Amino acid sequence: MASIFTKIISGEIPSHKIEENDKFFAFLDVFPLVQGHVLVVPKKETDYIFDIEDAELAEMIVFAKHIAKALKKAVPCKRIGMSVIGLEVPHAHIHLVPMNTANDVNFTQPKLKPTQEELAGMAERIRSRLR
Repeated sequence: MASIFTKIISGEIPSHKIEENDKFFAFLDVFPLVQGHVLVVPKKETDYIFDIEDAELAEMIVFAKHIAKALKKAVPCKRIGMSVIGLEVPHAHIHLVPMNTANDVNFTQPKLKPTQEELAGMAERIRSRLR
């Protein structure tokens, strides 16, 4: 059965897409730790990030770096944190999280519940800073 991320990539489930290319897809987390929390996923469904071939994993990090630079311009923060947890969805993914304190990447804290309008606005802010 396809993962929720595969369904998002195919458009079966709507998302607030930031950017995609032929191998990767970046979109806003709908239950973010902080505003601007982005997920970067490979289009090829792979459960464990370290099962991705080396060259493709390197490309994924470079793709994430491109998104992180735009994210830092869009959301006032000290840094963009990067985390790979991989327990909640069986599809490899990188979390990009705007950070001002280490607690901003604490995945045990309650998640935000932004409206669709807030998510759409944030996605546009990030996309407008990609170039």
